[in-house]
Amino acid sequence: MNNNKKIRVGILFGGRSAEHEISLLSAKNVVDALNKEKYDIYLIGIDKEGEWHLRDAYQYLLHADNAKLVRLHGSQGTVALIPKKQGKEIVKYSGKELQNPLQLDVIFPVLHGTYGEDGTVQGLLKLANIPFVGASVLGSAVGMDKDVMKRLMRDANLPIAKFIVADQVRMAKLDFAEVIRELGLPLFVKPANLGSSVGISKVKTQKDLLPACEEAFRYDRKIIIEEFIAGREMECSVMGNEHPVASVLGEVIAHDEFYSYDAKYMENGSDFIIPPNVDAKISLKMRELAINTYQALCCEGLARIDFFLKNNGDVIVNEINTIPGFTNTSMYPKLWEASGVSKPELMDQLIQFAIERHRKEKSLKTTF
Repeated sequence: MNNNKKIRVGILFGGRSAEHEISLLSAKNVVDALNKEKYDIYLIGIDKEGEWHLRDAYQYLLHADNAKLVRLHGSQGTVALIPKKQGKEIVKYSGKELQNPLQLDVIFPVLHGTYGEDGTVQGLLKLANIPFVGASVLGSAVGMDKDVMKRLMRDANLPIAKFIVADQVRMAKLDFAEVIRELGLPLFVKPANLGSSVGISKVKTQKDLLPACEEAFRYDRKIIIEEFIAGREMECSVMGNEHPVASVLGEVIAHDEFYSYDAKYMENGSDFIIPPNVDAKISLKMRELAINTYQALCCEGLARIDFFLKNNGDVIVNEINTIPGFTNTSMYPKLWEASGVSKPELMDQLIQFAIERHRKEKSLKTTF
C-alpha cells in the first residue's frame, strides 16, 4: 500500500438485526473518530431488509442523538462486493455498468448482532478478499453463540456461571422445577445469539420462567437459562491479533435492575467508574482472564470481555463481545481512552491489525 495515499475505509453498519439502531450510533462515532487526513471514508449502510446502500457522508442518519428513533437516511444506490484477483475489492452500483469502480483498502464492520457480528459478513468479506476489522469467521461465530462460547470457556477452565441450553425441542421436555433447583432464583433467560441485552429477562419466580423463555425465543431458535451471579459488573477492552493487550478495567453501575438495553444506551442509564476501586491483584487477574478468554475464543482485532466480581473476590467471566459498541455510552472506547489510547489512535490500530492479518493470510498457499 502506498503510504502517501489515504487509506480507503468502508464503514459497514446497520443490518438485519434487533441491534440495528445501536449499530447506527456506533458507526457515527467511528466515522467521527477517524482521522480524515489519513482516511477516505465510504459509508455502506445496510437497511433492515438487508440491502446495502452507499450513503451520503453528510446526511446518512436521522435522529442521530436518540438510540430509539435513529434511522438510516438517503441512499446513493445499492451496492455489491465484487472479488478481484489482486486483492482490492470493488463496490459496484447495482444496475449500472462497472465503469468507475470504487476500490477499498479495508472494511470496518460496525454491525451488532445477527447478520453482522456472527461470522456471516466476515465470511463474505473473506471470500471477497478484502481486509476487515475485528474477529474472523470462527471467532465471530463463537463469540455470538453464547452456548458454544460458554462450552469453550468451560473447556478452557475459565470461571463461568452455571447454564442450561434449550431449543424448541428440548424446551418441550424441560422441567422448570429442576431448572430452578439447579440454577436457583433469580436467574436470567437470554437468546443465545444476540447482544445489547435484547430479549433478556430476569426471572424471580417459577411462573415467570415460561414467559421469559417465550420472549427469548422471539429472537433466536436457541436460548440460554443462566445462573444469577451477585456481584459487581466489570468490563475490559482487548485488542490485537497474535499478541493481544488489555485495557484498564471499568465498572458498570446500572440504574435499571440489570444492565438492560436502556441502561446501556440511554443517557444517564448507567454510571461508569474507570478505573474501579478494585484490589491491584484482582485487577491484574481480570485483565489476564480477559486475554485468556479472547484467545480461547479465537478472537482477533478487538473485543470487550465482561465479568462479575463477587463479594468474596471470585471472578466470573460473563461473555465476550467481538464488535463492542462505539456509542457515547459504550465502554470499549472509554476504557482505551482511560488507558492512554485516544479514539483516533484506537481506529488507527484496529485498521492496521486488519491489514496485517490480511497480508499474512495472503502469504499462505491455497494450492499444492
